[in-house]
Amino acid sequence: MSALIFANPAILFGLIALPVIWWLLRLTPPRPKAEVFPPLRILATVLKREETPSKSPWWLTLLRMLLAAAVILAIADPVMNPRANSLNAGGPLVVVVDNGWATAADWERRVQTANLLIDDAESADVPVSITFTADAGHEAVPGTAAAARDKLTAASPKPLVPDRARAAQAVREAMNGARPGTLAILSDGMAAAGDNEAMSTLAALSPAEMRLIEGDGHSAVALTDAVNNAAAMSVTATRLSTASAQQMNVNALDAQGRALASGTLRFDAGAATATAEIASPFELRNDFARLNIDGLATAGAAHLLDDGFKRRRIALLAGESGSDFQPLLQPLYYISRALLPYADVIQPNTADLSVAIPQILQGNPSAIILADVGRLPSESYAPLQRWIAQGGTLIRFAGPRLAAAPADDPLVPVILRQGERALGGAMSWSEPQSLADFPGFGPFAGLPRAADITVTRQVLAEPTPDLAERTWASLADGTPLVTEKEVEAGRIVLFHTSAEATWSNLPLSGNFVEMLRRLVQLARAGGAASSGSGAEGTAATLAPYRLLTADGVLTTETGTARPIAIAANQVPVASFDHPPGLYGTEDGFTAVNLLAPKTVIARFDPTTAGRPLVREGLAGGEAVSLRPALFAAALAMLILDSLVVLFMNGAFSRVPTRRRAAGNAAAVIAALAFGLFAFVPSPSQAQEMPPGAGAKPGDEQILERLDTTHLAYVVTGERDVDSISEQGLEGLSQFLTYRTTLEPGAPVGLDITKDELAFYPIIYWPISATAPMPSQAAISRIDAYMRNGGTVLFDTRDQYSSLDGGGTTPNGERLQAILANIDIPPLEPTPADHVLTRSFYLLTNFPGRYTGSPLWVEARQEAKNTGAQLSSSGDGVTPLLITGNDFAGAWAVDSQGGPVLPTVPPDEMQREYAYRSGVNIMMYMLTGNYKADQVHVPALLERLGQ
Repeated sequence: MSALIFANPAILFGLIALPVIWWLLRLTPPRPKAEVFPPLRILATVLKREETPSKSPWWLTLLRMLLAAAVILAIADPVMNPRANSLNAGGPLVVVVDNGWATAADWERRVQTANLLIDDAESADVPVSITFTADAGHEAVPGTAAAARDKLTAASPKPLVPDRARAAQAVREAMNGARPGTLAILSDGMAAAGDNEAMSTLAALSPAEMRLIEGDGHSAVALTDAVNNAAAMSVTATRLSTASAQQMNVNALDAQGRALASGTLRFDAGAATATAEIASPFELRNDFARLNIDGLATAGAAHLLDDGFKRRRIALLAGESGSDFQPLLQPLYYISRALLPYADVIQPNTADLSVAIPQILQGNPSAIILADVGRLPSESYAPLQRWIAQGGTLIRFAGPRLAAAPADDPLVPVILRQGERALGGAMSWSEPQSLADFPGFGPFAGLPRAADITVTRQVLAEPTPDLAERTWASLADGTPLVTEKEVEAGRIVLFHTSAEATWSNLPLSGNFVEMLRRLVQLARAGGAASSGSGAEGTAATLAPYRLLTADGVLTTETGTARPIAIAANQVPVASFDHPPGLYGTEDGFTAVNLLAPKTVIARFDPTTAGRPLVREGLAGGEAVSLRPALFAAALAMLILDSLVVLFMNGAFSRVPTRRRAAGNAAAVIAALAFGLFAFVPSPSQAQEMPPGAGAKPGDEQILERLDTTHLAYVVTGERDVDSISEQGLEGLSQFLTYRTTLEPGAPVGLDITKDELAFYPIIYWPISATAPMPSQAAISRIDAYMRNGGTVLFDTRDQYSSLDGGGTTPNGERLQAILANIDIPPLEPTPADHVLTRSFYLLTNFPGRYTGSPLWVEARQEAKNTGAQLSSSGDGVTPLLITGNDFAGAWAVDSQGGPVLPTVPPDEMQREYAYRSGVNIMMYMLTGNYKADQVHVPALLERLGQ
């Protein structure tokens, strides 16, 4: 049954005054009526039968009585289902708060609940101890309510599983034998390791009262595992609340947070786990960087992915194809079936290795497996060696062909003896060998040895000092079974037995599948944990790179997180020292997720405490104040009363018929705005504010520059040079308007020492040795402009002067002096396949008034390998262009549109190509990497196999 109390019951005595208000309202006389004096008007009104009431209508009086009653009740603050203060004052209040990942969704309600408990303790004048189970450190000594409130304000959810046992131990030590009055546990509702120990420790404190406060648990849903299968990705999730069926969407995001694909989780009623399938192409799935449950912002609803999650593309080649009627004897039969669940297997459509190997390398596979391939075509060794050096993994299996191959094969990790070794049989003294234990280093570390695996034939390696270090698996007699060799960024791995069951029964065992799976995982694109060949007993130690917050957001703040040691083929587990996130560097990292695979969320069981508990819900869902609803009702009745009074006084009847509807609307709006008049400035204040008081000088010019594209040039101070620059950019602007959809405004001359440069996509700078040398501050502004994405076209206009072979011209020397103080990237003449040559027109050179000088641009590859900070990596546009062909001289037109200067040599087609060069430069400036992508569409489609 719902209860109702009043927070201020004394206000209810105001209801006694309602009868008096009724009497006063009923006796209120109407407003005096004004009449015009003329006798005819008086005589005309004598015959009127309309009477004015002497009292207010009963229904209007009732409305006003209800309005007054609503205000009185609202001030009294009625509360439904009020919360009673039943705190036991026999000892300190002890509050144990779960602040793990599942509390992020309703953290504010948990803070509100804890604050109410602290308020009760402050009212009862008892100390407060507050502890958070997901914090690394605890300060549980009872203190003042204000101190506890400060700790609560500073607390926040953590992306971790709570450790209640450690928190309970901290509370026991802080209490030092004192008995709590009330012990409240604000639980997230989920079971965790050490709960029995925690509840036993808290029960041993013998509190006078124990409370368990929990939420509904609907947001406690977490992703626990993701498997990249052959056709789709399988995602597993678990939840806490299993009472009803539930359906949720899982989104797969890339590194930039863009959704690439999605799947649906369907929890059946009573089921704690569910699986979603995200169907997507192989290449797109390899771009997945994380998974998120739609609508949930918690660390559990996010699952991070690293390079180990990606499916590899594995190419298979065999020395012979075998017989289709005997598939079990085919060299690639067992390999393909072992790898299909974990990788995308491709095989060439031809047996000619000279054709098959180039085809395979074009697909850029992660690994290539050669089954009993002895001799390769001579032209295939070089491309294979380059592919391995760039990070590829070559896995080879022995066989009769490899045993007969020359010993100087560069694609084997060790030097092999000629021929094969037979174990067992009528002509052999030795017995078939079993596997030895796998060494503690390498990818097979920790893999259990199968006692039933025997090897009857193998190829032997010549003894070398480093043979033991290169052996990842060996036989019981110590001879190598699997050896490897690192070649720059890649590696070569050799199985000294065959890929089918003629030399051993290894391909028939489960160890064969696991060994291949682990080798395939080594073929990473550069993961931090890709090397599994460290010293024995060591593991890769990775520093925190990006960490996951409780809201499921990756952040660069690492806090107190420590580097994590991740052994090969082990799944790391999040902890207080290693919270969930990415560990490693930008070049390669490993994902540490919140929950281990196959984790199932279970209910927290507090009955192990052996003491009675009072169960409660979080604050905010029980007690409901009726004050807002009563104030809203009072405001509505006040508006209705105002409209009625206006109507009764004839305010609406005096409005012309055709304007009456507008008047009614205005009256309603005025009534609604009745309470907001204080926020409106007075007419005198409005008149004191001058027109355009908020505007600043130059704003109109800035808006005009932003609204229209303008071509800009640097004012050198020499009248003839600046005049040609202005006329040249005017001519190019007219050509752009006539030939393209771009309609530039008038050219703008810039004083680079003080004018804003960011408004212009490109600045034309004619170099003149006789002009004043720009100051260092001006050069620094140009440097900053280019760093922020702008481009400067330096034109030395000296191509004709340099034809005499006299070396560097004065203008060239001036340009060198200017660029000496700018961190420019490496430059190169515009390549034939550069975007500039085809951004609008197809061009082979870039003439101006002169021809022959190259147009220098940023070098595309070399610039990436230097330390120059000024580069075009932002939008693919070079930050500077250099020419000596005098572009402005070729573009310059007079007021009639005719050319100002002749070309050298005189040729109107040269001027046409100069204009086209200007168009290509402007299209390149304004479109950036969009044009680059358009130019390279054929290459992109070919790369994607379209």
